[in-house]
Amino acid sequence: MIKLIGVSKSFSSLVALEDISCEIPQGSILGIIGSNGSGKSTLLRLISGIYRPDKGEIMMNGQDIYENVEVKSHFFYISDDQFQFNGATMRDMAKFYEQVYATFDREFFESLAKQFNLDIRRKLNTFSKGMQRQAHIILALATRPTYLLCDETFDGLDPVVRQGVKAILAEAVEHDKMTVIIASHNLRELEDLCDHISLLHESKLVINKSLEDVQSNVFKVQCAFSEEMSDESLESLKPIYTERFGRMLFLTLRGDKDEVIEKVEALSPLYYELVPLSLEEVFIVEMEVLGYDVKSFSL
Repeated sequence: MIKLIGVSKSFSSLVALEDISCEIPQGSILGIIGSNGSGKSTLLRLISGIYRPDKGEIMMNGQDIYENVEVKSHFFYISDDQFQFNGATMRDMAKFYEQVYATFDREFFESLAKQFNLDIRRKLNTFSKGMQRQAHIILALATRPTYLLCDETFDGLDPVVRQGVKAILAEAVEHDKMTVIIASHNLRELEDLCDHISLLHESKLVINKSLEDVQSNVFKVQCAFSEEMSDESLESLKPIYTERFGRMLFLTLRGDKDEVIEKVEALSPLYYELVPLSLEEVFIVEMEVLGYDVKSFSL
């Protein structure tokens, strides 16, 4: 398990992260989401031991991560601009990682390369962006890490490869208890894969919950009434959003499920149905509460 206690990080006068405290369970897939510049990449670099926190502690199973070679051998970090030697092939990089990671699995590496139809003898700089992404994911998985950290890892992958990568990650989590931490703006990808979500905004951790809990207190209700409902008549629901299509309404409401149902039924609708919100819709709702609202953007 990874534990962060009061972690802060600044670069000169820029505060990148402030007082972050959370736990990341072993064998989970955590999605880190947030507004631009909220500190997602910085958080990954702190967890992987690349950056030293200015304040606070980051520990794996009670051991400090930064400058701890034994602990850091359990981590692999795939950055948004992953390192590779000039003119190196996949095979060259595999030889390098074999020297760094005692757990590097050459057979698994070659098997994955075949599955993704990548030539390990070909120079990486001749690969497309998506193929380079695939190559670095394969190299990372071949190290058999306990903790795999990914920064926009799915960017540039075609739909078939994305599904293949997600299937392999899910299998590694299930069978090897690997922990995966993914920072991404692609909430649709995270929704399919993650079981925990952390939301960062303006350098602070706003939400750190299971995906089920994140989606359990915000609902979209599709409903119809015998007569047109004014905004005043809907005040008891305290809707976050209201969309109207004649007498049909789509209301975004906050609260637990039973509470939402009780309030809606009290208005005697002709029909109502709770519609699940996507992670992207939940993100927009939560960010609006924090003052980061799409309605604030205009020409």
